[in-house]
Amino acid sequence: MPRSKYSLIVLIVLGLAASCRSGSDDAAREPLYATVLPEPLPLPAFALYDEENQAFTRERLLGTTTLLFFGFTHCPDICPATLQQLALARKQLLEEGPASTPVPQILLISVDPERDTPAKLKDYVSHFGEGVFAATGSPESITELTSGLGVWFGKELEGDDGYTVGHSSAVLVIGEDATFRAVFSAPHKTEYFVHDLPFLMAMR
Repeated sequence: MPRSKYSLIVLIVLGLAASCRSGSDDAAREPLYATVLPEPLPLPAFALYDEENQAFTRERLLGTTTLLFFGFTHCPDICPATLQQLALARKQLLEEGPASTPVPQILLISVDPERDTPAKLKDYVSHFGEGVFAATGSPESITELTSGLGVWFGKELEGDDGYTVGHSSAVLVIGEDATFRAVFSAPHKTEYFVHDLPFLMAMR
């Protein structure tokens, strides 16, 4: 099946190497670490369930900027490190900004529904503080969403009976209108999120 125009744009954006950074004053007043898409891309419709085992659809992302990360609870390093960095960045933005300043929510979508039950997800995200949520769904539902965003994942066998899940490590910025607006590519650092998010959230 040929890829859509949106999928091709997303794949190009996710595959970009770190771009050259300007040292001018203007550069300091714009995102330096995220790649902003040429135009916001509406998220494809999807049907997942959250850590409370409630339906989770595109409509749940309306009204709040979301930092979307695909991972899984058995991930040994990249997933917990990234979620911790996102949580620290959110906390710092809350502490340093005016009380009325909006902050993003953080969403982990598990690509390992076989092991990541709602109860497991609820326990896992509770370790990262406020504003961190989780969802998952059938492999088919997850694939439908990830393929529309240019995100990859796949089960990889380990040993005789075990397995892990390889996946993209990008953090996607989803706007208040549930559109894909920008992406942070790895390696991630808390200060990258702290610097860029106010600018990304102010974009219309």
